[in-house]
Amino acid sequence: MIRLMLKEDREEVLAMMRVFYASPAVLSNGSEEIFSNDFENCIGNCPYLEGYVFESETGITGYAMIAKSFSTEFGKPCIWIEDIYIKPQFRGTGLGGQFLNYIEEKYEGHVFRLEAEEENENAVHVYRKHGFEVLPYLEMIKK
Repeated sequence: MIRLMLKEDREEVLAMMRVFYASPAVLSNGSEEIFSNDFENCIGNCPYLEGYVFESETGITGYAMIAKSFSTEFGKPCIWIEDIYIKPQFRGTGLGGQFLNYIEEKYEGHVFRLEAEEENENAVHVYRKHGFEVLPYLEMIKK
């Protein structure tokens, strides 16, 4: 099951975020302040961020976050898939693909974007399988 995050998910989601952001799948390591802010915005009234958990009979199996924006390049709303983390014992079960399908149905007509480390071959395979393509340009940031 895929559902919106709830405040009672806090400790388990933060624990997964710590693992995810310490992995080679993410360029930055994050911080407790960032994790807490992200979670609070997911469960609060932030119009730009939504948080989801994946759940089975045994409990939470992963989480995801999306950010909303507008793409002037494509002339329509954009959904950035920010985080997808699935606990190791549940990887390869189709959860990532189920989430992509869920978000694509929920936000039909939007542009979908995400970032992935090339070395994260399993994730890149799932994204390509769901129609994502590599963009041929440089992304820059100023903090």
